[in-house]
Amino acid sequence: MVSRVGGVVSDDFRKQLLGYGLTTAQILYRMPDHPSLLQTYVWQNYDLFPKFPALQDFLAFWQDKLEGPLFSVTVAHSKLIKPAELRAVDGVFRLH
Repeated sequence: MVSRVGGVVSDDFRKQLLGYGLTTAQILYRMPDHPSLLQTYVWQNYDLFPKFPALQDFLAFWQDKLEGPLFSVTVAHSKLIKPAELRAVDGVFRLH
């Protein structure tokens, strides 16, 4: 994460304001030497829900450049900055 002093915000914070959320992908892939064995790789970055362009780019890179064929990809996504949840109050109750 890049943070700067003097009123300039970090790139990660800027992405969050643009709608990016923290995305985690658990990638299971087959070992090139032993195809019956699965290995786990965890990828984490800020990405846009629901199309996940950064994750799609990473998976395309994986398939083009790396030898271990993908078995499965499990994705978790959470927006870090969102509006506060407010609800109206019907009345005021006082306890003495």
